[in-house]
Amino acid sequence: MPPMKSSPRFFIQILAVAIVLSLLSPAFAADTFGPIHLWPNGAPGEKGNVGEEGERPPKPDAKKKIIIWQNVSAPTITVHKPAKEIDTGAAVVVCPGGGYNILALDLEGTEVVEWLNSIGVTGVLLKYRVGRRKGRAKHEAPLEDAQRAMGMVRQHAKQWGIDPNRIGIMGFSAGGHLTAAASNNFAKRAYSPIDHNDDVNCRPDFSMLIYPAYLTLKDGSNKIAPELPVSSKTPPTIIIMTEDDGIRVENALFYYLALKQAKVPAEMHLYAKGGHGYGLRASELEVSNWPKRCETWLRGLGVLEK
Repeated sequence: MPPMKSSPRFFIQILAVAIVLSLLSPAFAADTFGPIHLWPNGAPGEKGNVGEEGERPPKPDAKKKIIIWQNVSAPTITVHKPAKEIDTGAAVVVCPGGGYNILALDLEGTEVVEWLNSIGVTGVLLKYRVGRRKGRAKHEAPLEDAQRAMGMVRQHAKQWGIDPNRIGIMGFSAGGHLTAAASNNFAKRAYSPIDHNDDVNCRPDFSMLIYPAYLTLKDGSNKIAPELPVSSKTPPTIIIMTEDDGIRVENALFYYLALKQAKVPAEMHLYAKGGHGYGLRASELEVSNWPKRCETWLRGLGVLEK
Protein backbone atom coordinates (compact mmCIF):
# COMPACT_ATOMS: atom_id res chain seq x y z
CA MET A 1 0.00 0.00 0.00
CA PRO A 2 1.49 3.38 -0.97
CA PRO A 3 2.11 5.88 1.88
CA MET A 4 -0.74 8.26 2.64
CA LYS A 5 -0.28 11.81 1.49
CA SER A 6 -1.18 14.64 3.83
CA SER A 7 -2.89 17.59 2.24
CA PRO A 8 -1.62 21.16 2.65
CA ARG A 9 -4.92 21.96 4.41
CA PHE A 10 -4.14 19.33 7.07
CA PHE A 11 -0.77 20.95 7.90
CA ILE A 12 -2.37 24.40 8.02
CA GLN A 13 -4.98 23.14 10.51
CA ILE A 14 -2.31 21.57 12.72
CA LEU A 15 -0.26 24.78 12.60
CA ALA A 16 -3.30 26.87 13.53
CA VAL A 17 -4.04 24.68 16.56
CA ALA A 18 -0.41 24.90 17.67
CA ILE A 19 -0.44 28.70 17.41
CA VAL A 20 -3.64 28.99 19.44
CA LEU A 21 -2.30 26.71 22.16
CA SER A 22 0.96 28.65 22.33
CA LEU A 23 -0.97 31.89 22.76
CA LEU A 24 -3.18 30.48 25.50
CA SER A 25 -0.57 28.65 27.52
CA PRO A 26 1.15 31.62 29.25
CA ALA A 27 -2.03 32.60 31.09
CA PHE A 28 -2.89 29.10 32.26
CA ALA A 29 0.44 27.27 32.72
CA ALA A 30 0.60 28.09 36.44
CA ASP A 31 2.17 26.25 39.37
CA THR A 32 0.01 25.35 42.35
CA PHE A 33 1.09 24.84 45.98
CA GLY A 34 -1.26 23.18 48.40
CA PRO A 35 -3.74 22.86 49.81
CA ILE A 36 -1.75 23.91 52.88
CA HIS A 37 -3.32 23.57 56.31
CA LEU A 38 -3.31 26.85 58.22
CA TRP A 39 -3.21 25.26 61.65
CA PRO A 40 -0.76 22.35 62.08
CA ASN A 41 -2.33 21.26 65.38
CA GLY A 42 -5.92 22.16 64.65
CA ALA A 43 -7.70 25.52 64.42
CA PRO A 44 -8.30 27.50 67.63
CA GLY A 45 -11.41 26.49 69.54
CA GLU A 46 -12.44 23.73 67.14
CA LYS A 47 -14.41 20.85 68.65
CA GLY A 48 -14.87 18.74 65.51
CA ASN A 49 -18.65 18.90 65.69
CA VAL A 50 -19.66 20.81 62.55
CA GLY A 51 -20.18 17.76 60.35
CA GLU A 52 -18.26 16.19 57.51
CA GLU A 53 -16.56 18.61 55.14
CA GLY A 54 -17.42 18.39 51.46
CA GLU A 55 -19.55 19.55 48.58
CA ARG A 56 -23.23 20.09 49.21
CA PRO A 57 -25.46 18.53 46.52
CA PRO A 58 -27.05 21.25 44.38
CA LYS A 59 -30.76 21.98 44.66
CA PRO A 60 -32.77 20.61 41.70
CA ASP A 61 -34.24 24.08 41.03
CA ALA A 62 -30.96 25.98 41.41
CA LYS A 63 -30.69 28.79 38.85
CA LYS A 64 -26.89 28.78 38.87
CA LYS A 65 -24.42 25.93 38.78
CA ILE A 66 -22.21 26.56 41.79
CA ILE A 67 -19.90 24.33 43.82
CA ILE A 68 -21.10 24.79 47.40
CA TRP A 69 -18.59 23.70 50.05
CA GLN A 70 -19.71 23.13 53.62
CA ASN A 71 -18.56 22.20 57.13
CA VAL A 72 -14.98 23.48 57.00
CA SER A 73 -13.14 22.93 60.28
CA ALA A 74 -9.61 22.42 58.90
CA PRO A 75 -9.03 25.63 56.89
CA THR A 76 -6.47 25.72 54.09
CA ILE A 77 -4.85 27.97 51.51
CA THR A 78 -3.99 26.93 47.97
CA VAL A 79 -1.45 29.08 46.13
CA HIS A 80 -1.99 29.45 42.39
CA LYS A 81 0.90 31.09 40.52
CA PRO A 82 0.49 32.81 37.15
CA ALA A 83 2.76 31.89 34.26
CA LYS A 84 6.31 33.17 34.74
CA GLU A 85 6.07 35.29 31.60
CA ILE A 86 3.38 37.50 33.11
CA ASP A 87 4.01 37.13 36.86
CA THR A 88 4.05 40.58 38.49
CA GLY A 89 5.01 39.34 41.96
CA ALA A 90 1.73 40.57 43.46
CA ALA A 91 -0.61 38.24 45.35
CA VAL A 92 -4.22 38.31 46.56
CA VAL A 93 -5.85 36.17 49.25
CA VAL A 94 -9.34 35.29 47.94
CA CYS A 95 -12.27 34.88 50.37
CA PRO A 96 -15.37 33.27 48.80
CA GLY A 97 -18.79 34.20 50.16
CA GLY A 98 -21.68 32.17 51.50
CA GLY A 99 -23.13 33.93 54.53
CA TYR A 100 -20.49 32.35 56.79
CA ASN A 101 -22.54 29.17 56.37
CA ILE A 102 -21.00 27.73 53.19
CA LEU A 103 -18.41 28.72 50.55
CA ALA A 104 -19.22 29.40 46.88
CA LEU A 105 -16.00 27.64 46.03
CA ASP A 106 -15.92 28.08 42.25
CA LEU A 107 -18.05 31.19 41.61
CA GLU A 108 -16.16 33.28 44.16
CA GLY A 109 -13.02 31.20 44.51
CA THR A 110 -11.37 29.16 41.76
CA GLU A 111 -12.83 31.32 38.97
CA VAL A 112 -11.48 34.43 40.70
CA VAL A 113 -8.04 32.85 41.04
CA GLU A 114 -8.03 32.15 37.30
CA TRP A 115 -8.78 35.82 36.60
CA LEU A 116 -6.02 36.97 38.95
CA ASN A 117 -3.57 34.63 37.23
CA SER A 118 -4.57 36.09 33.84
CA ILE A 119 -3.41 39.57 34.97
CA GLY A 120 -0.17 38.27 36.45
CA VAL A 121 -1.24 37.98 40.10
CA THR A 122 -0.78 34.99 42.39
CA GLY A 123 -4.18 33.90 43.68
CA VAL A 124 -4.28 32.41 47.18
CA LEU A 125 -7.61 30.66 47.71
CA LEU A 126 -8.62 30.73 51.37
CA LYS A 127 -10.95 27.97 52.47
CA TYR A 128 -11.93 29.42 55.84
CA ARG A 129 -14.10 27.91 58.54
CA VAL A 130 -17.86 27.60 57.89
CA GLY A 131 -20.68 27.21 59.09
CA ARG A 132 -21.21 29.47 61.99
CA ARG A 133 -19.91 28.33 65.37
CA LYS A 134 -22.35 28.36 68.27
CA GLY A 135 -21.31 30.88 70.89
CA ARG A 136 -18.95 32.76 68.53
CA ALA A 137 -19.54 35.81 66.35
CA LYS A 138 -20.11 34.82 62.71
CA HIS A 139 -16.77 36.23 61.59
CA GLU A 140 -14.64 35.31 64.62
CA ALA A 141 -13.19 31.99 63.45
CA PRO A 142 -12.90 33.12 59.78
CA LEU A 143 -10.97 36.25 60.88
CA GLU A 144 -8.46 34.04 62.67
CA ASP A 145 -8.07 32.08 59.43
CA ALA A 146 -7.69 35.24 57.33
CA GLN A 147 -5.05 36.73 59.63
CA ARG A 148 -3.18 33.44 59.69
CA ALA A 149 -3.35 33.20 55.89
CA MET A 150 -2.02 36.74 55.39
CA GLY A 151 0.87 36.04 57.74
CA MET A 152 1.67 32.73 56.09
CA VAL A 153 1.74 34.23 52.59
CA ARG A 154 4.00 37.08 53.73
CA GLN A 155 6.28 34.73 55.66
CA HIS A 156 6.71 32.51 52.57
CA ALA A 157 6.78 35.35 50.05
CA LYS A 158 10.36 34.74 48.91
CA GLN A 159 9.80 30.99 48.60
CA TRP A 160 6.63 31.50 46.54
CA GLY A 161 8.00 34.32 44.38
CA ILE A 162 5.79 37.03 45.91
CA ASP A 163 6.57 40.65 46.78
CA PRO A 164 5.85 40.91 50.55
CA ASN A 165 4.76 44.53 50.04
CA ARG A 166 2.15 43.71 47.41
CA ILE A 167 -0.13 41.20 49.13
CA GLY A 168 -3.82 42.11 49.10
CA ILE A 169 -7.09 40.51 50.08
CA MET A 170 -10.35 40.18 48.19
CA GLY A 171 -13.78 38.90 49.14
CA PHE A 172 -17.35 38.43 47.97
CA SER A 173 -20.52 38.91 50.04
CA ALA A 174 -19.68 37.47 53.49
CA GLY A 175 -16.15 37.11 52.17
CA GLY A 176 -16.25 40.86 51.54
CA HIS A 177 -17.07 41.39 55.21
CA LEU A 178 -14.20 39.06 56.13
CA THR A 179 -11.94 41.08 53.83
CA ALA A 180 -12.98 44.28 55.57
CA ALA A 181 -12.46 42.66 58.99
CA ALA A 182 -8.94 41.56 58.04
CA SER A 183 -8.25 45.05 56.65
CA ASN A 184 -9.13 46.71 59.96
CA ASN A 185 -7.87 44.15 62.50
CA PHE A 186 -4.16 43.56 62.03
CA ALA A 187 -2.37 45.25 64.95
CA LYS A 188 -2.92 42.13 67.05
CA ARG A 189 -3.79 38.56 66.16
CA ALA A 190 -7.28 37.40 67.15
CA TYR A 191 -5.66 34.19 68.45
CA SER A 192 -2.58 33.25 70.44
CA PRO A 193 0.42 33.14 68.05
CA ILE A 194 1.77 29.65 67.48
CA ASP A 195 4.84 29.92 65.21
CA HIS A 196 6.95 32.14 62.94
CA ASN A 197 4.02 32.67 60.55
CA ASP A 198 2.46 34.82 63.26
CA ASP A 199 5.56 36.98 63.73
CA VAL A 200 5.09 38.93 60.50
CA ASN A 201 2.65 41.71 59.68
CA CYS A 202 -0.79 40.45 58.62
CA ARG A 203 -2.04 43.81 57.29
CA PRO A 204 -3.19 43.56 53.65
CA ASP A 205 -1.53 46.06 51.31
CA PHE A 206 -4.81 46.61 49.46
CA SER A 207 -8.39 45.43 49.73
CA MET A 208 -11.13 44.56 47.21
CA LEU A 209 -14.74 44.23 48.41
CA ILE A 210 -17.13 42.75 45.84
CA TYR A 211 -20.83 43.04 46.76
CA PRO A 212 -19.86 42.94 50.47
CA ALA A 213 -22.33 42.12 53.25
CA TYR A 214 -22.63 42.99 56.96
CA LEU A 215 -20.62 46.24 56.82
CA THR A 216 -23.28 48.16 58.73
CA LEU A 217 -25.41 47.23 61.73
CA LYS A 218 -28.33 44.90 61.12
CA ASP A 219 -30.78 47.29 62.81
CA GLY A 220 -31.04 49.35 59.63
CA SER A 221 -28.91 52.19 60.93
CA ASN A 222 -25.96 53.44 58.95
CA LYS A 223 -23.42 52.77 61.68
CA ILE A 224 -20.42 50.71 60.65
CA ALA A 225 -20.27 47.27 62.28
CA PRO A 226 -18.12 47.46 65.44
CA GLU A 227 -15.72 44.76 64.22
CA LEU A 228 -14.66 47.13 61.40
CA PRO A 229 -12.67 49.89 63.15
CA VAL A 230 -11.79 51.92 60.05
CA SER A 231 -8.71 54.13 60.53
CA SER A 232 -6.05 55.89 58.52
CA LYS A 233 -4.12 52.59 58.54
CA THR A 234 -6.88 50.72 56.71
CA PRO A 235 -5.38 49.74 53.32
CA PRO A 236 -6.46 51.29 50.00
CA THR A 237 -9.85 49.82 49.10
CA ILE A 238 -12.11 49.34 46.08
CA ILE A 239 -15.80 48.47 46.45
CA ILE A 240 -18.12 46.99 43.81
CA MET A 241 -21.90 47.10 44.43
CA THR A 242 -25.23 47.32 42.60
CA GLU A 243 -28.29 49.33 43.58
CA ASP A 244 -30.61 46.33 43.23
CA ASP A 245 -28.51 44.06 45.46
CA GLY A 246 -30.55 42.26 48.12
CA ILE A 247 -27.95 43.59 50.56
CA ARG A 248 -28.94 47.24 51.07
CA VAL A 249 -26.64 49.48 49.06
CA GLU A 250 -26.13 51.77 52.09
CA ASN A 251 -24.08 48.90 53.50
CA ALA A 252 -21.32 49.77 51.02
CA LEU A 253 -21.99 53.52 50.78
CA PHE A 254 -21.45 54.17 54.47
CA TYR A 255 -18.37 51.98 54.60
CA TYR A 256 -16.98 54.01 51.72
CA LEU A 257 -17.83 57.20 53.62
CA ALA A 258 -16.00 55.87 56.69
CA LEU A 259 -12.93 55.23 54.50
CA LYS A 260 -13.17 58.74 53.07
CA GLN A 261 -13.44 60.31 56.52
CA ALA A 262 -10.37 58.35 57.63
CA LYS A 263 -8.51 59.60 54.52
CA VAL A 264 -8.05 56.07 53.20
CA PRO A 265 -7.56 55.99 49.39
CA ALA A 266 -10.82 54.42 48.24
CA GLU A 267 -12.77 53.89 45.05
CA MET A 268 -16.36 52.72 44.62
CA HIS A 269 -18.20 51.53 41.51
CA LEU A 270 -21.97 51.47 41.91
CA TYR A 271 -24.04 49.88 39.14
CA ALA A 272 -27.79 50.13 38.60
CA LYS A 273 -28.47 46.42 38.04
CA GLY A 274 -26.85 43.10 38.73
CA GLY A 275 -28.24 41.85 42.00
CA HIS A 276 -25.99 39.70 44.16
CA GLY A 277 -23.71 36.72 43.65
CA TYR A 278 -22.70 37.28 40.01
CA GLY A 279 -19.00 36.62 40.52
CA LEU A 280 -17.06 37.01 37.29
CA ARG A 281 -19.62 35.28 35.12
CA ALA A 282 -20.49 37.24 31.99
CA SER A 283 -23.88 38.84 31.40
CA GLU A 284 -25.34 41.62 29.30
CA LEU A 285 -25.21 43.95 32.33
CA GLU A 286 -22.58 46.63 32.80
CA VAL A 287 -21.59 45.20 36.18
CA SER A 288 -19.88 42.34 34.32
CA ASN A 289 -17.08 44.82 33.57
CA TRP A 290 -16.10 45.14 37.22
CA PRO A 291 -12.93 43.00 36.81
CA LYS A 292 -11.55 45.58 34.35
CA ARG A 293 -12.31 48.35 36.88
CA CYS A 294 -10.37 46.44 39.51
CA GLU A 295 -7.49 45.78 37.14
CA THR A 296 -7.27 49.48 36.30
CA TRP A 297 -7.36 50.33 40.00
CA LEU A 298 -4.58 47.84 40.74
CA ARG A 299 -2.45 49.34 37.98
CA GLY A 300 -3.03 52.78 39.44
CA LEU A 301 -1.72 51.55 42.81
CA GLY A 302 1.38 50.15 41.11
CA VAL A 303 0.45 46.61 42.16
CA LEU A 304 0.77 45.17 38.65
CA GLU A 305 4.22 46.55 37.89
CA LYS A 306 6.74 43.77 37.26
